[in-house]
Amino acid sequence: MLLLASYIFYGLWNPPLILLLWISTLIDWTAGQKLAKVEAKAKRRFWLLLSMAVNLGFLGFFKYGNFLLENFQQMLALFGQDYQPPKWDILLPMGISFYTFQTMSYTIDLYKKKIEPARSFLDFSLYVTFFPQLVAGPIVRSDALIPQFYEPKRASESAFFLGFLLLTIGLFEKMVFADSLLSPVADAIFGSKEALLPLDAWTGVLAFSGQIFFDFAGYSLCAIGIAMMLGFSLPDNFRYPYGSIGFSEFWGRWHISLSSWLRDYLYIPLGGNRKGFSRTQINLMLTMLLGGLWHGASWTFVVWGFLHGSYLIIERLVRLRWPVKPSKGFIQVILAFLTFSAVNITWVFFRAEDFKSAWRLLLSLFYLGGEKAVLTSNFMVLTLLLMSLVFFGHYAMRKHSLVQLIEKSPRWLILSLWGIMLFALFTVQSSGEQFIYFQF
Repeated sequence: MLLLASYIFYGLWNPPLILLLWISTLIDWTAGQKLAKVEAKAKRRFWLLLSMAVNLGFLGFFKYGNFLLENFQQMLALFGQDYQPPKWDILLPMGISFYTFQTMSYTIDLYKKKIEPARSFLDFSLYVTFFPQLVAGPIVRSDALIPQFYEPKRASESAFFLGFLLLTIGLFEKMVFADSLLSPVADAIFGSKEALLPLDAWTGVLAFSGQIFFDFAGYSLCAIGIAMMLGFSLPDNFRYPYGSIGFSEFWGRWHISLSSWLRDYLYIPLGGNRKGFSRTQINLMLTMLLGGLWHGASWTFVVWGFLHGSYLIIERLVRLRWPVKPSKGFIQVILAFLTFSAVNITWVFFRAEDFKSAWRLLLSLFYLGGEKAVLTSNFMVLTLLLMSLVFFGHYAMRKHSLVQLIEKSPRWLILSLWGIMLFALFTVQSSGEQFIYFQF
């Protein structure tokens, strides 16, 4: 029933693209069965490469086909060749980056003999298409999810209502904060064709910073909540990232399932930190560049990854020079604020349509030109107030979890806040925008 529900869920968007899910499922199931039985290295390598070629081939064609073709065209133009390729009308399948990475982890782990194969084709098929997290994660490892399918699940009363509450919070974050309050501010600033006043520019960047957090963390909470209501457990994907002290901590709290995937299946296989200082920095930068490209087929995403890679390298150099961690609260808050500010700068390249727009906004941020005011005082005050609360709230909750906070809070308080959120969801004037990470 869950497998059928998952296919219906995905098919309601674009039914023919279910074929991609079926092909990936069949190829990876077959490769996994062979990897579990075959001992010959050459044959094992063949089945692993087949699985990776199919998955990365789909990802490369649907997500990066136009991008590669445009760059090939520009490269020929440098040599005086005017090549006009036919227009490819490629539809990007929703969530292809998520389920591709998820199925690849299954075959790679089997190749390394880290896991046991799924007991049945039904169990594996549901792992690939489990609808709560199918289109935007978390990216779940097979050993964390497939064993949950082996026995019938039934949520307890407390788990059902906790899951429903998490679902409500996720929808509230998406529809009220991300869509209704922050999205108009971010769109106005990033859509401007002129240099802006610094306060407007910073407000718009902070608005997008909040929008993408509430949008993506909201989806993750929805996925975790729905799975919990069905009796299943999904891992946390966000742990108050904007309160991080340093960039390595940020990536341990932001999109955790992706950052851990890149660490285990890219950074460590490249050599990690085992091959000397210089090679470690190269591996780190390559991982972040590919992580940026994972987010979108554009050079602006590569620059976003480059900035985060540079931050991580600089942080490592600083820690080698001053290895003592700051213990005083005030200094930690200052470092967290600097981390938050630096992360906000990177969001300029993540959100901007092109480099020209990104550069214009960066100049506005640093008082290097611009005098146009775009935002009304109401939107500006609400955005700055909300993002100040986000920063200090994330910092205060760094060592806690949302579930722990819910369990420790008085029931009357939880029920009151729950009622307010439900009322807001029914009354908010939301444009119904899709989740940002659906396009990845």
